[in-house]
Amino acid sequence: MSVSYQLYSSRNFTPWSNVIETLATLGYKQVEGFGAVYDDPVRFRQLLDENGLSMPSGHFSIEALEDDFDATVAQARLLGVQKIFAPYLGEEDRACDTAGWTDFASRLSAIGHKLRNAGFGFGWHNHDFEFRPLEDGGIPMRILLEADPALEWEADIAWVIRGGADPFEWIETYGHRITAAHVKDIAPDGLNADEDGWSDLGRGIVDWAGLTASLRSKGVTLFIMEHDNPSDDARFARNSIETFKSF
Repeated sequence: MSVSYQLYSSRNFTPWSNVIETLATLGYKQVEGFGAVYDDPVRFRQLLDENGLSMPSGHFSIEALEDDFDATVAQARLLGVQKIFAPYLGEEDRACDTAGWTDFASRLSAIGHKLRNAGFGFGWHNHDFEFRPLEDGGIPMRILLEADPALEWEADIAWVIRGGADPFEWIETYGHRITAAHVKDIAPDGLNADEDGWSDLGRGIVDWAGLTASLRSKGVTLFIMEHDNPSDDARFARNSIETFKSF
C-alpha cells in the first residue's frame, strides 16, 4: 500500500520547498503533481529527490495532453510520473446527453492509446458531476468506463458521495478499474464552511475505514490524501496520514 499526497492541497501554502520538506518530515514518501508544479520539472524533481519523495502519479489537463503531448510527456518523465490522470472538464465543455459523453470518451481513448504506447498508465479523475444523471438518464462516469475498457479510474470517493452516489456500490462494480483513490473527508453539515465543507481524514462523516478495506479488496494500492481547501495544509497532512495508517 502506498500513501501519497495531492499537492493541490498545498497550493496556497507555497513555497514548494517548504511544502515538500514538511511532507517528508510527516512521513510521506510520495506526492501527486498538478499543473502548478510542472513549470520547472527539473528543479521540482531535484526538490523531491533531496527530500526522499517520488511522484508516481500526476494530473495533466486534457488540453495539455491533446495540444502539447510531447512536452507534457517530457515533463512527466522528468518527474518520474508513471500514471497520468486527466483531472477535470469545465462546465462549459460538459455534454448533456449520452452521445456527447461517448464522444468525450473517444477523446480520452485516443489520449490513452498514445500514453500507453509511451509507457504510461492513463485514467480519469472524477468530481461530482460525473454521477449526476443526464437528460436522457445516462450517468457520465458509467459512460466513460464502459465506452473505453482501457481507461483507468482514479476514484475521488468524497466527490462520488457529493455527486449523490454510493461509493461502495461503485467500488463493487468498477473496483477493478480503480488504480488510485483520493482520500478526502466531508465535514458534518454546517461545519468547516471556511474549508468548503471538507475536513481532515477521520474528522468527517465518510466511512474511510470501510472504504479503505473495500478498495484494498479490489487491489487498489495507491491512496492519495487530498483536501480541496484546507485552512492549514500541515495540519491536514499530519492528521490524515496518522489516521490513514490506523486503517
